Amino acid sequence: MYVNDTTGNSKPAYQSDLCARIIPCLDVANGRVVKGTNFKQLLDMGDPVELAKMYELQGADELVFLDIKASVDGQQSALDMVNQVARHLSIPFAVGGGIKSLEDVHKFFHAGADKVTLNTMAVEQPELINQIANQYGSQSIVVAVDVNQEDDGSLAIYTHGGSQRATVNYHQWLAELVDRGAGEVLLTAMHKDGTGSGFDTQLLAQFGAEFPVQVIASGGANGPEDFLAAIEAGADAVLAAGIFHRGEYTVGQIKSYLIKHNIKIRNPGC
Repeated sequence: MYVNDTTGNSKPAYQSDLCARIIPCLDVANGRVVKGTNFKQLLDMGDPVELAKMYELQGADELVFLDIKASVDGQQSALDMVNQVARHLSIPFAVGGGIKSLEDVHKFFHAGADKVTLNTMAVEQPELINQIANQYGSQSIVVAVDVNQEDDGSLAIYTHGGSQRATVNYHQWLAELVDRGAGEVLLTAMHKDGTGSGFDTQLLAQFGAEFPVQVIASGGANGPEDFLAAIEAGADAVLAAGIFHRGEYTVGQIKSYLIKHNIKIRNPGC
């Protein structure tokens, strides 16, 4: 499908006037970056501060740090890590995990984070989305939606680091979090996570047609063509972890591929 832009030229309907963003994700457990498959079988991938510095040099637009054990173990969020990252990083970064109140949000921002990410607490205390949006603006909050395609083909929302199925309806929950003021949705297809089978483009296309907020695609990246497919399906940003942590591709290599396929990006990196 094609639409006319302000100059009268046609362009693909998926192609936003904003630059597509490439976002490495650093899942943190006990102060270390980890990666698994379908949120399980976690392997150590390195130090979060050192990896953050490397990804900035490669041309990452933003970073996301998720303390995936915080909501399971009741651990306090690692504010010391946020402080360290903020001192070494000049690109925006979001942090999530273990946020339970507006006071926790304030601590993250005071430590140097640019955005906060909610998942479990967004489901358990959805009014927290309103509070953050009202206090800091919608641009400061990303709601992470971990969705799994169940054996019967239905879509189910999971919380607590992917360990507990929530009772909320997938489509109703997306509509609600948008209404409450979420600025972005980090949409992770758990059934794709760590599999290298590509992003769930059908899910992304459906989201883009229904909800007027930025969507970050997550779960399933294997190569540059997967990033392209996600953007063409409607993703405003694409997030990945394993292929970057394992050194299979750099952010710069992904961006070079996208540029060759006429995707507008910034900061090509190296």
